[in-house]
Amino acid sequence: MAVFTEVQFGEADALVQRLGVGRLRDLRGIQGGIENTNYFATTESGEFVLTLFERLSAEQLPYYLCLMKHLAAAGLPVPAPVAASAEPVADKQQQKKGQPPVPAAIDNTTCDLLHTVAGKPAALVQKLSGHSELSPGPAHCAELGAMLARMHLAGRDYPRIQPNLRGLAWWNETVPVVLPYIEESQSALLRAELAYQNHVAESSAYAALPRGPVHADMFRDNVMFATGDDAGATPRLTGVFDFYFAGTDTWLFDLAVCLNDWAIDLPTGRHHAERADALLSAYESVRPLNAAERALLPAMLRAAALRFWISRLWDFYLPREASLLKPHDPSHFERVLRERATHPHAMAPALEPLLAA
Repeated sequence: MAVFTEVQFGEADALVQRLGVGRLRDLRGIQGGIENTNYFATTESGEFVLTLFERLSAEQLPYYLCLMKHLAAAGLPVPAPVAASAEPVADKQQQKKGQPPVPAAIDNTTCDLLHTVAGKPAALVQKLSGHSELSPGPAHCAELGAMLARMHLAGRDYPRIQPNLRGLAWWNETVPVVLPYIEESQSALLRAELAYQNHVAESSAYAALPRGPVHADMFRDNVMFATGDDAGATPRLTGVFDFYFAGTDTWLFDLAVCLNDWAIDLPTGRHHAERADALLSAYESVRPLNAAERALLPAMLRAAALRFWISRLWDFYLPREASLLKPHDPSHFERVLRERATHPHAMAPALEPLLAA
């Protein structure tokens, strides 16, 4: 999250009043992240997050906004976008002015959830309670694992399909763009790993992996836990947000993304067995992994590390201008990838009980 587009207080106030959440009291830009413009918006009725989409188009956004609404309706701790009136107002206004209608990909439901601010597609969601735990323990990882499995199961009847926009096709397109900026040893690793992942993607085992909507970016800072008196004796997960890297992909890839952030030692990128065991066991208690998933987990851990190394290289060497923008260090996921490739069986102890089940 960052600020690429400055939003005037009056324009944000007009939006929140139109959506029926009261007058705007405060508007503050959010630091962190690198994709969209984000503000905390405090209104008479509560706290919200206003997001302006800088790269995603109005044709792509229905997948993300409707997915959040779908998961929230299933009882998951996901912020549902604030809807406008049931009538597709934007369509009607454009027709009165003789302008082209909203693209066909945006149906009535999407018109309710998708708005326009400062000339950009925008959404308003309720701010989640709690705080992100940047130093999670096994109990936090267990909460995450169980919630991730519930999310995957809840997405089985989600009707929309949209490929993961930062998936293999994007890796193949982007690697040649970043290669001129890195050292030869890094270049060799990047090319070799990309070739390996293309080989994996062509296998019958990969074709057997269960698929559906995935978050694809469920890092520590995108998950909230209860605080203070609400926390209790053990951690309690209160929310998951930032679904704007979501897509239709393998559930195993989503699990690997989580393991590569929640279950590693950040300074070294090394596997953290206790946290990994807690996360995987909790996931398995809700949705058992099949044989293909167990066999390909080491490969997907490498794939998840590769995906974020590529994107961080791209953001670091080819940054966009933005207020409050701080690109992430690409070397972190280079370390993670080297660790996953060097120690492919690090997850084996956690998988043994699953294989015996």
